[in-house]
Amino acid sequence: MFTGIVQKIGKIKKIEGYTFTITSDLNLENLDIGGSIALNGACLTITSIENKSFSIQVTPETLKRTNIKYLKSEDIVNLETPLKMNSGLDGHLVQGHVDGTGSITKITPDKNSIYLTIKTETKLMSYICEKGYVAVDGVSLTIVNCTDDEFTVSIIPHTKKNTVFSVNKLGDIVNIEVDIISKYVEKLIKKK
Repeated sequence: MFTGIVQKIGKIKKIEGYTFTITSDLNLENLDIGGSIALNGACLTITSIENKSFSIQVTPETLKRTNIKYLKSEDIVNLETPLKMNSGLDGHLVQGHVDGTGSITKITPDKNSIYLTIKTETKLMSYICEKGYVAVDGVSLTIVNCTDDEFTVSIIPHTKKNTVFSVNKLGDIVNIEVDIISKYVEKLIKKK
């Protein structure tokens, strides 16, 4: 379980088959081999740790459902360690189970922030509502507005500077995780 508050960015150092090695200033002392880490919002298992780098392995399913399939050496990624039960919940409950991807269709500056508009599948949009929340590349964000196939979020300078949003451009593919509560509510209502 995560919060959607990115702790550090990392850089893809090497990709060998399904193994990705990432370098980062993230404090790796509290991580364990076999433990979890969110990379662009996808919960992955740490397979090795060395100095300022760690490795994770992905499955074909992860590649199919996330933007990880597009990553290459030197790309930067958002990183978050798992939520500890005795720590605060600053963002929202994020599982690290990416529901799908979307494409950035607009980047609009507005005073001290930027608006990102993201187009995604209609089936995901049924879980996205104005003033609800969504995780985009693992970042907990509030939805400003939405249509049938797009939603907009507002990003402050701190978030832009300290996440992959610092390098995102039009057309980039981002990971999307919708609110888990909305999915369970929908399932319960359908059963009745």
